[in-house]
Amino acid sequence: MKTIGLAVNHSKVKADEITARLIELIEKYGSRLVLDEESAAKADRADLALPLDRFAEEAELLFVLGGDGTMLGFARQFARAGLPILGINIGHLGFLSEAEPKDLENAVKRVLDGEYCLENRLMLEARVVRNGETVMESLTALNDIGIARDSFGKMVTCKVFVDDMYVDQYTGDGLLISTPTGSTAYSLSCGGPIVSPHIEVILLTPICAHTLHARPMVIAANQEVRVEVSASHPELVLSLDGQIFEKLEQNDVVHVRQAPYKTTLIKWHDREFYDVLRQKLHRAP
Repeated sequence: MKTIGLAVNHSKVKADEITARLIELIEKYGSRLVLDEESAAKADRADLALPLDRFAEEAELLFVLGGDGTMLGFARQFARAGLPILGINIGHLGFLSEAEPKDLENAVKRVLDGEYCLENRLMLEARVVRNGETVMESLTALNDIGIARDSFGKMVTCKVFVDDMYVDQYTGDGLLISTPTGSTAYSLSCGGPIVSPHIEVILLTPICAHTLHARPMVIAANQEVRVEVSASHPELVLSLDGQIFEKLEQNDVVHVRQAPYKTTLIKWHDREFYDVLRQKLHRAP
């Protein structure tokens, strides 16, 4: 009997209604369920409540009810523990999700019958060096790590090295360092390439660079990126998946490499990345 953890973003429309349906279905098919404490309270199921920081101890799989942003947050939280995640989309695009509310029963049944595969997604890890000392470390992201200015109309300069070899210097809104998973997110909007998540590489995408020659670059996943940051103003930030923001200072050095662990996603055998790409980006069949 599988133990399933259910984590819910209650800010989404119909989240409580779909949570109740999931509880019903998981128990119907004979599996044990644990809920984050807020969800348990809203569902009036105190018997299922478990703090999120204990999910990895008791659950074998994690169901996440929300959108891509919700998935990114829980991926950062549970990747280190290797807990496989099934995304159930009640957000906007749902690139990271595999199930939809209209097909909940089939999704639950497929998981409990073992009719799925596990897909490991590369993550990034950053540390920040200031005046020769590490001031931040073990900052992880599934989509991207961004270095950017925090105010309109001002620019930041990023001097980029890969494995200590000088690459280029970009002045503009900043620089994105992305995974293949993140290639369909902010990097895509900045003109970066779409990369299959099955390929382990790292993308470097300048953000609105003030030059004619700046182009996105793809490097090997085992290479380390070093970015020396400078600007004529103090409004500099380091972003993790566009959700966590850390203050940077003039002349900080940001080191980014692949994280020592990956996010594990539950995927259907019959659902291909390219099909999802066409559907989510509204391309012609």
